[in-house]
Amino acid sequence: MKNTKGIILAGGSGTRLRPITSGVCKPLLPIYNKPTIFYPLSILIESGIKDILIISDKSNVKSFENLFGNGSELGLNICYKVQEKPNGLAEAFIIGEDFIGNDDVCLILGDNIIHGPKIDLSLNKGCKVFGYRVSDPRAYGCIEFNNSKIISIEEKPENPKSNTALIGLYCFDSGCVQKAKSLKPSKRNELEIVDLIKLYSYDDIEFTLLSGYAWFDSGTPDSLLQVSNYVQAIEQRQGINIGHLEILCFSKGLISLDNLVEFAHTKYRNSEYGKSILKFVEEI
Repeated sequence: MKNTKGIILAGGSGTRLRPITSGVCKPLLPIYNKPTIFYPLSILIESGIKDILIISDKSNVKSFENLFGNGSELGLNICYKVQEKPNGLAEAFIIGEDFIGNDDVCLILGDNIIHGPKIDLSLNKGCKVFGYRVSDPRAYGCIEFNNSKIISIEEKPENPKSNTALIGLYCFDSGCVQKAKSLKPSKRNELEIVDLIKLYSYDDIEFTLLSGYAWFDSGTPDSLLQVSNYVQAIEQRQGINIGHLEILCFSKGLISLDNLVEFAHTKYRNSEYGKSILKFVEEI
């Protein structure tokens, strides 16, 4: 069985959030009690992905290194690369060519917040994409489908053929690297992820509609507040931990109970995050 690696694209200027993002990138902004990037990273860990590449711009990549190191504390293997300019999502596969090798790869955006049942990121075809029903799909890649079979994909269409948006989560076989290299920049001067997907025949694309999930695009002040309130409500009212990496890594057998307690007493001492870890330990 092929290994699957994970890439988190954690750059972007976050212009819709300025001045909040004038000094820090979106994936480092707080959502309730943890940095935004904890949430997409937890999606990868939950799916059993341990080899992870974080791609960011030169001014922010060091911050991610300070946050996670090489990942060994969490039982992970984390490395880092710089995207010199925001040249599009598909460039992540070119930057990550050596990292991907001959393995399958899952790309998730560093500000993608998904909460719900475990997502199956295993790949049976050349490509797998995920959709979510939205009220206004004109701001997204839009998928038209029938019985889970894709009929068409359009990037930010003026007249959408469906209300299903592509979310920032994609799985590809290793052939995505050479396909990405063959792309030409779009009118936005970017290597578009939709154009990469279209290089696979529709018969070779798996499509999953995420129903029964909460998905947030945390790209505006309102959505940032909404998702923070959502996480707070779930964690405080239901006692369910969302995006707690150490608890998740313990649950996946990547770190020991002693490691978990040590995190609470040292790295997260006196914080609400650390207290939530201790509460989890008391209840198991």
